[in-house]
Amino acid sequence: MEHSRGEAVLITGCSSGIGRATAIHLARHDYTVFATVRRDSDAAALSALQEPNLVPVCPLDLSHQDHIPAAVDFVNAEIQSRSLTGLRALINNAGGGQIAPVELMDLGQFNQELQVRLVGATALLQALLPTIRRTPGGRIMWITTPALIPTRYVASIHAADFAVNCLVRTLRIELKRWAIPTVMIRCGGIQTPSVTRSMDKLHDDLQRWPDDQVELYGDELRAWIHEMAEFDARRTPPEKVAEVVYQALKADSPRGRYSVGYMAGIAAVLESIPQPLADAILARR
Repeated sequence: MEHSRGEAVLITGCSSGIGRATAIHLARHDYTVFATVRRDSDAAALSALQEPNLVPVCPLDLSHQDHIPAAVDFVNAEIQSRSLTGLRALINNAGGGQIAPVELMDLGQFNQELQVRLVGATALLQALLPTIRRTPGGRIMWITTPALIPTRYVASIHAADFAVNCLVRTLRIELKRWAIPTVMIRCGGIQTPSVTRSMDKLHDDLQRWPDDQVELYGDELRAWIHEMAEFDARRTPPEKVAEVVYQALKADSPRGRYSVGYMAGIAAVLESIPQPLADAILARR
């Protein structure tokens, strides 16, 4: 069923990639989309699209929880002034990540990633949950990776999303009495600018890391980069994620998990088998 007219959603991390594609797609399907970004230039770029249903919210950097009250006040005021039915969904998407062995991870960047994907996202959820609870069909959605399987060199991303998996499943239990669905959109390989940024940083890190540390991992990392070039060529456009989000958003009874993107199906299979077996398979790759 179509439910979009008069309904609003809030999406985090809309400057590029999945967040931006989803914001545009939902706005063109009659949702009022509150698209959060960190920088004024990104808000201006969204405004320049001249999509009447697309409302930039800036600044909202989830590593700075003091941004949240003003953003939430703005959204609630806009919902009232536009006579909207409420907030159909909070769609948590913001986050980046780094490519590095755990031994060489930048802990400052890792901490920021945890703040954005976990702590800040939870703070925003707490602030918006009263509005979602009052909205017919209100729901919580998380864009994540297939985090339950160990994947070398991207632990900073998967570790955060592993915890998100726990949060979502816990919320599913805690919010059952209000019939508030919690949904994970599990993404495989998706074409986003963050992929290029992360890979560029890895090349810089290989030049920056001390020689003795590069000696430990350099050969395997360079081989992995070569493998990833083939993977990257097969990545799925972010618009495909936007379509899946739309389907989950308009469903009266959405599934708890949706999979989209290159190799997402294989990841789902690996998640469904016993962990020791999945670990053994991935260790042999």
